[in-house]
Amino acid sequence: MTEQQQASNQLNIEISEEVAEGQYANLVIITHSHAEFVMDFVNVMPGTPKSKVKSRLILTPQHAKRFMKALTENIVRFEAANGKIQDLEEAQLPMNFGAFGAGLGAGSL
Repeated sequence: MTEQQQASNQLNIEISEEVAEGQYANLVIITHSHAEFVMDFVNVMPGTPKSKVKSRLILTPQHAKRFMKALTENIVRFEAANGKIQDLEEAQLPMNFGAFGAGLGAGSL
């Protein structure tokens, strides 16, 4: 492939300062229809009865599957470099975490 072909295949992506700061989330709620997957990212604070969605990602089923594959590949590389990530189910969390218990459902990050 020539340099000109490579240059035409490159995508120039810009990011604003606000987006570059990112959003912290420790819970994701995933829903889907036949046409899309919706991922709502939430920051749940211990002892707080109400939380807001901080970010929503909407993907086609094909892009959701590509996202899952890319995330899986990156986790494999991360664990190869840094050791196994301990699953929340394996971690010994105190049952009195926060005022409302350890309500870390299947969608928790």
